[in-house]
Amino acid sequence: MDKKKLMLLLGALVIAIGTAMAARSLFIGASAPTADAASQVPKGPKVLVAQRALPVGTIVTADSVAFQLWPKEMVQDAYFIDGEADMNKLLGTVVRYPITAGQPVTQGGLVAPGDRGFLAAALGAGMRAVTIPVSAKTGVGGFVFPGDHVDLLLTQTVPAADTGQPLKATETFLRNVRVLATDQSTETTVEEGKTVVRAFQTVTLEVTPKMAEKIQVAETVGTLSLALRSLADNQGELDQAIASGTVKVPVGATKDQEAKFLADAANRPTDAGTTFVTGGDVSRFQRRSAPSQEPKPLQSMSSLYGQNYNRPSPMPSYSRSSGAVTSVSTGSGNVVRVTRGKTTTAEPVGGN
Repeated sequence: MDKKKLMLLLGALVIAIGTAMAARSLFIGASAPTADAASQVPKGPKVLVAQRALPVGTIVTADSVAFQLWPKEMVQDAYFIDGEADMNKLLGTVVRYPITAGQPVTQGGLVAPGDRGFLAAALGAGMRAVTIPVSAKTGVGGFVFPGDHVDLLLTQTVPAADTGQPLKATETFLRNVRVLATDQSTETTVEEGKTVVRAFQTVTLEVTPKMAEKIQVAETVGTLSLALRSLADNQGELDQAIASGTVKVPVGATKDQEAKFLADAANRPTDAGTTFVTGGDVSRFQRRSAPSQEPKPLQSMSSLYGQNYNRPSPMPSYSRSSGAVTSVSTGSGNVVRVTRGKTTTAEPVGGN
């Protein structure tokens, strides 16, 4: 190879290397701003925001709100700031105004237990609050907390009008009822990251006016018990209601409006689709149907003992007379009444 070709080859190699380095620098320079832009995060304190849509009356729980970084220039005095707000005091408060998902929670938007109008704020529109007594047995052993949903069961004994066996039955007459408070507490106690289970004597429930009347009557009929519902039940029943056409989403609703509508529908109590179980469903020795409430008619002696039943003879009727001997008529024949001194006897007349 002559020197001329070698020089041309080296020159081409130098140009190729220079071009590659220049292209590399251009690519690095162009991608650097994108990487900087993607890594930008708000610089400021953490404020309390809603993790999901919180309609009016929602009881604040640990999974419904969380602290999130927020631009410093957009922080307002009404916001709850991480490090300044006591999260334990916020749990159990009630949302006064609707809060959308991702929106900061303000101090004026929550009503704390003990504040005036707290329970009224916890109630949805058109709803009522009623309180029923419970025990460890009828109250799920204390594993019911404010914000949970329960079914109401009525256990009663229906007596029979005759001497027959009474009917024992339990009926689920209300479903998906929201618990507002246990005793006078609307908040869940958390110690060392664990929820404290405690006994309570009363439970306050959110129901419609008609359901409130049913509960008052049910207390006089039998014993009320609570059945804790699974969180998955509401969504499953809502899907069935939408599929059957019972619940219809408004046409033209926005995504937030649709989410609020479905959330309200899933949390609404109902008295439809009630079920019951009788003693006969549990034991073969118990009755299955309701006993007759009318007493059996009295049966005649002839129907009990047959047509040959002889009625007892009537008592003889004596007619007083001044004489010593008086004739007396009875059902079986004639007798005479004989008086000897102060002693009077009846002697039969005739016969064998």
